[in-house]
Amino acid sequence: MIERLRLDHAAAVLAFERENRAYFAAAVPDRGDDYFAGFPRRHRALLAEQAAGVCHFHVVLGDNGEVLGRVNLVEVADGGAELGFRIAARAAGQGLATAAVRQLCALAARDYGLESLRASAAVDNLGSQAVLRRTGFEPTGEQVLLAGRPGLRYLLRLADPVPMDGR
Repeated sequence: MIERLRLDHAAAVLAFERENRAYFAAAVPDRGDDYFAGFPRRHRALLAEQAAGVCHFHVVLGDNGEVLGRVNLVEVADGGAELGFRIAARAAGQGLATAAVRQLCALAARDYGLESLRASAAVDNLGSQAVLRRTGFEPTGEQVLLAGRPGLRYLLRLADPVPMDGR
C-alpha cells in the first residue's frame, strides 16, 4: 500500500497534489503556487533529503498504482520524527489514512530505527485527530498554531503496540 518516494513517482504525485489542492487547503495550509511551478526541482530536493536520512517520504498507492495519499516522516533526529499525512478526497473516509499511518509506524520502528513519532492536527480537523488516536498517538496537551489555526500535538512511543482494532 505505501512505497518509499522515488524519482519516477514525480508525475503521479504532482497530479495527486493538483487534483486535491482545494480539498487539502480546507484542512491544512496550502502549498502555494511556487510549489507547483517548481515541482520537479522540489521533488528532487525531497529525494536528496531522504537519501541524507533526515526525512522519509512515502506515497500511498491504490489498486491501479495511482497515488491516493502521502505519509511522511520529517525532522528525523534523536530517535524521533514528525509524521504528516494526506489522503485524496476521493479516498477519504475509507480507512486508508489509518492503514497507511499504521504501516509507516511499523517501518519507522523496524526500518528507520525510530523510537517515537510526533504529529499535529488542527482542532477542527477531526478526521486527522481520529487517525492519530486509532494508531496509538496520545495527545500531549500542547497546543500549537498550524498556519494560524489552533492545533493539538500528539506523541507515539514506538515501543508501544500500535492498535489494530480501529479504536
